[in-house]
Amino acid sequence: MYLVIVEGLSLDISVILVSYNTIEMTKKALGNLFSSVGSLQMEVFIIDNASVDNSAEILRREYPNITLIENKKNVGFGRANNQALPLIRGRYVLLLNTDAFVKPDTISKTVQYMETHSKCGILGVKLLGSDGTLQPSCRYFPTPWNIFLERTNLKRFFKYAKMMDDMSWDHASVKSCDWVPGCYYLIRKEVIDQVGLFDPRYFLYYEEVDHCLAAKRVGWEVVYYPDTPVVHIGGESAKHEGTISSKSQQIESLQIESELLYFYKNHGLMGVLSHLLLNSLADFILFLKDLIKLKPVAEIMFHLRRALYVWKMYFRTNLAKVSTR
Repeated sequence: MYLVIVEGLSLDISVILVSYNTIEMTKKALGNLFSSVGSLQMEVFIIDNASVDNSAEILRREYPNITLIENKKNVGFGRANNQALPLIRGRYVLLLNTDAFVKPDTISKTVQYMETHSKCGILGVKLLGSDGTLQPSCRYFPTPWNIFLERTNLKRFFKYAKMMDDMSWDHASVKSCDWVPGCYYLIRKEVIDQVGLFDPRYFLYYEEVDHCLAAKRVGWEVVYYPDTPVVHIGGESAKHEGTISSKSQQIESLQIESELLYFYKNHGLMGVLSHLLLNSLADFILFLKDLIKLKPVAEIMFHLRRALYVWKMYFRTNLAKVSTR
């Protein structure tokens, strides 16, 4: 129907999508993907994380040539992607979100770039919202300091600080960077053979940050490639996970947990303690700002509750060593 796979052959690209209650967008993402493959040999894996919108049934019926892995429960983004690794046969592995829609030339152009740049281990693309708005697509690594500056909006006083989502540079040029978002995440199979894919302790968030850091530490380049933009809706699966507050979709228990795990794993005890202390200071500053502005009590107290929640998660994760899910 969409591709012919001959047993024993090495394929050009293996594509992995993780599905979680996004069946209509998954179908659109697949349609765009199949239109973009060109002459490349491709195999597609979908890992369904116990969707309740009949995703698995629809995918089985309408896409018989896709390898479908059905989970009995939601195992998270990173672990789900890892499940396909024993089966993949591609020289390149593409992780594609179900809410990311490629252009007709996206697959061929990005694979061609990897073919001609042997040191590029991981490649991301220019991400656009459905309205054409540029999304953060090429990022610096998070640090306790740049997270603190971002949360408190003190970054305007530190013009030379490397903020995670610096949008001030020319997004029309190929650029080496620290990490790229996982919604379109093209990996050379050699990188996976060398450093693996995702640390299973991350249920959601920080998987690709951690993976890019591991790849760069052993000498691979991470590259932002702007010549074929991908439309990314963003946040659809995350809407089905609980948040600690409705004030911001991004302030989630899963993100807080992943930050703690990331800083301890990659920067040790001093790294995670620096993050905890600066995080608490940021919440206290925001608390004072809201107090001075005479905002409603619920908004004022939110920051103190958040600070306490972060410390609670630190102990629940055994001092940022293990996942809670």
